[in-house]
Amino acid sequence: MAFPRTYPPEFIDATVRRVADTRTVKAYGAVTTVARQLNLDPRRVQKWVTRATTPPQPQNRDLTDGREVPLAPGLLHCGRCRQPMNRTTPPGAPATYHCQPGCRRQPLDSAAITDTVGRVILRHAARILPTTNAPLPPCLAAAHAHRVLARVTVGATASDIALTWRPALPPDHTDENPARRVTGARDIARRQPLRARQLLHQILAGVDPITAPAHPLHADAAAFLAELHLRHGRAADATIWAAYAHRSSVHLHGHSHADSLRALHLHAAAQRHAGHHQRAYHLYRQFGEHLAVSDGPQSPRTLAIHATTALVLHDLGHCHAARTLLTDTIATHRQQHPGHPTATRMTRHLTRIHDDCVARGHQHDA
Repeated sequence: MAFPRTYPPEFIDATVRRVADTRTVKAYGAVTTVARQLNLDPRRVQKWVTRATTPPQPQNRDLTDGREVPLAPGLLHCGRCRQPMNRTTPPGAPATYHCQPGCRRQPLDSAAITDTVGRVILRHAARILPTTNAPLPPCLAAAHAHRVLARVTVGATASDIALTWRPALPPDHTDENPARRVTGARDIARRQPLRARQLLHQILAGVDPITAPAHPLHADAAAFLAELHLRHGRAADATIWAAYAHRSSVHLHGHSHADSLRALHLHAAAQRHAGHHQRAYHLYRQFGEHLAVSDGPQSPRTLAIHATTALVLHDLGHCHAARTLLTDTIATHRQQHPGHPTATRMTRHLTRIHDDCVARGHQHDA
């Protein structure tokens, strides 16, 4: 007699209970006995019993210190509208990725996307991952995905994912000294920026910019990579490497060293271009304080940073404070450095801020 293909849940539950009752009488052969009594396939009954007696597994969410680790900003794109997808974490709810208004009706589960990407990295690009005593979970592997992936495109579901890998480097560069590759990247950056980024990414393969220790070669490569990202409008990528370069330079040389100050300026610029104006404001303030000590409070560089700080204040919406700071800076610059063209540029910025205030109907004191 052929066995039916499907059974109702009530029948399955009753069968499992019957097996449990039979085991109280006989220790062995309960599954086979019940299967024979009900004319069932013993293997099917065993599957039902195993499924019923196996405790439910917790939801597979990659957590680190109680928080899910997201993909690098700007890496995930929608397969429908081709625009970057943004991650949100509603209070008391799982994190999700959502697209532009009108593109998707439902957001996509962030943990599922991270898990899928992380498993691919573990399988195909484990070389870029830091060496640990324990196996790296997919969520931490996904945090390194931007090192080898140029784009992650998601379709209708969180598991419908296409990966765009970064181009591999030519074989003739694989054994080259890393320091020489940084120099080579600088030499070809103007005419071959993509090739330069490839060289720098290989040097930094395996370096997690969030947790990696300070290293002079990596700091130099990271700073130049951040510069290239800024030149080509990839501010989100620039902030990650600029922050690492800044942190490493401070650790290696101290806050007042020339390399640390250059890295600080780069970090501030990256944060500003990425739209992180509050963070940029504090970094520019810090940079201005260092320049006031090293160059003097009225030096051209110090005053230029004061002017940029005023522009960031305007970006933050503090237009009156921005106008005040920029007006004072222009007056000092004209007095200390008459005829310098920078004052003219500052004046144009002040006019733009004033016009913006007028357009918005702000009532500031003259």
